[in-house]
Amino acid sequence: MEEKVNIRKPHRPTGKPVRVQKGGEKKVILKPRKDGAVNKRPADRKIAGKKLKPLKIVFLGGVGEIGKNMTAIECGDDILVIDAGAIFPTDETPGIDLIVPDVTYLVENKKKVRGLILTHGHEDHIGSVPYLLKELKVPVAGTKLTLALVDNKLREHRINDAKEIVLTAGQTLQMGCFKIRPVNVNHSIAGAVAFAIETPYGTIFHSGDFKIDLTPVAGQTIDLKTISEIGAAGVLLYMGESTNIERAGYTMSETVVGNTLDRLFAENEGRRIIVATFASNVHRLQQIIDLAVKHKRKVALSGRSMHNVLEAAEKIGEIRIPDGALIDIAKIKNMRDGEILVISTGSQGEPMSALTRMANGANSQITVGKNDTVIISATPIPGNEKLVYRVINNLYKLGAEVVYESLEKIHVSGHACREEHKIMHSLLKPKYFIPVHGEYRHLKKHLQLASEMGMPENKMLIAEIGNCIEVTPHGLKRAASVQAGSRLIDGEGIEDENDSMVIEDRLKLSEEGLFIVTVAVSGGEVVGEPEIDSRGFVFGFHRDYNKEIREVVLRAIDAVNPSNTAELKKQIKKSLRNYLMKKTKQSPMIVPVVIEI
Repeated sequence: MEEKVNIRKPHRPTGKPVRVQKGGEKKVILKPRKDGAVNKRPADRKIAGKKLKPLKIVFLGGVGEIGKNMTAIECGDDILVIDAGAIFPTDETPGIDLIVPDVTYLVENKKKVRGLILTHGHEDHIGSVPYLLKELKVPVAGTKLTLALVDNKLREHRINDAKEIVLTAGQTLQMGCFKIRPVNVNHSIAGAVAFAIETPYGTIFHSGDFKIDLTPVAGQTIDLKTISEIGAAGVLLYMGESTNIERAGYTMSETVVGNTLDRLFAENEGRRIIVATFASNVHRLQQIIDLAVKHKRKVALSGRSMHNVLEAAEKIGEIRIPDGALIDIAKIKNMRDGEILVISTGSQGEPMSALTRMANGANSQITVGKNDTVIISATPIPGNEKLVYRVINNLYKLGAEVVYESLEKIHVSGHACREEHKIMHSLLKPKYFIPVHGEYRHLKKHLQLASEMGMPENKMLIAEIGNCIEVTPHGLKRAASVQAGSRLIDGEGIEDENDSMVIEDRLKLSEEGLFIVTVAVSGGEVVGEPEIDSRGFVFGFHRDYNKEIREVVLRAIDAVNPSNTAELKKQIKKSLRNYLMKKTKQSPMIVPVVIEI
């Protein structure tokens, strides 16, 4: 049974706050208005004789980008963090494993941080949890599946002392001055919630990622009744996700995917079927496993994250796997193709994923051939299109049949389309609105939709990473920005993107190549000839530059005192760079090395 939450009813402002005498101390009780605000100006409000500091929203990720979502709500001496996501590297960040938000602001104010609440278990919302907990020892709250997925990460990072709080829709949680109420929503992962957060100023509603699915394959429908009640009680600020705001109409139900897969399984009798999908989409996995049983196929898993998610979901009862349905992937070599269904990671064309390795002929467990049908049950995330279509092309070259979204209805989004956003705005009726979770164009389109719904332009804005927005009953105000951005994770190494030359150096190496000039110095004199080595540099077809390059280096050496190592390196680098740019129009990385004998 859901716990009954007392939502404050709207009423007319009284003009004066009610004062309660307790223990010789005066306490101000701030009364909400219909718009979710309270009846005094922020500068005038006092609690226990002290002025109440402004309500701030600090954006540390997830605006102007899709990924690494992180938002902090600050009220007085309390900070509440919503989500701690990550984003995977692109061609612009070669060799980087993961990109997470810069949490310098939270570390500087760690005494104020009361906790972290998670909307759901996707990587762009939980991927940086371990890195945050290494710097801040705060409680983490989320639904069962969300925390089960977080636990996998914490074990990998050997974090054993995290305090976790299981959230259930309908119950409330107090963290500092914030009263948090999770609200059930539909998404492409189980256990997704929105948050209604009561503050001394009024209620903030954060949608998380959502869609309105009235026929979900598992779990409950989105709790529109509670959302309507929260809206009637008054919402000061709505922060709504914006990923699919460009799409008209409504998002298709997950049941559509099941019907399509059922037909495809029947049409491919006698062929081996490989389905690539998001490991976190537990309801999709449940449909695939159930259909495999129906069509008398055994299920083998390929990809570490697929094993981890299924194990976590089964442990908490979020997925049901019939006895004997799963087999070890090593056994499929001894089975007929028509008896096998492989569920694989790699629907986004990730370079090291199981499906990509199959497509490249580098998967030791599965060799793709002419009797395989590969179903990619996903849509490319913006920026991943090239990777996905490269995988599809390679699978075709191996002789497989490939089914993807542009051919069949084998994927539905977990994000709301325009008409669903209109429903959310209509139910919440917020005083102020800030769109989140989207690139700039998504945020702009969401702002336009809110304007069409009747919201004045001066009551909404587009935030950027690092922005600090003060929310008052009389307006949204941009305060001084905070340090924010990205941190680059490479193995055990972490660097701030803004201060790091790593990416610039790696891009330069990949685009222009490398020159290493080694000089031996003994007793303040150069010994022998300089050694010049190049990698990845394209020389001219009709000219031999080796002799001239050596002469440039020798002149650079003659121009300085060899005993001054720093000056020697600087002169070699400058002279060679100028020569190469003039002669070849290229600017490779130049690394002078001075060896003292």
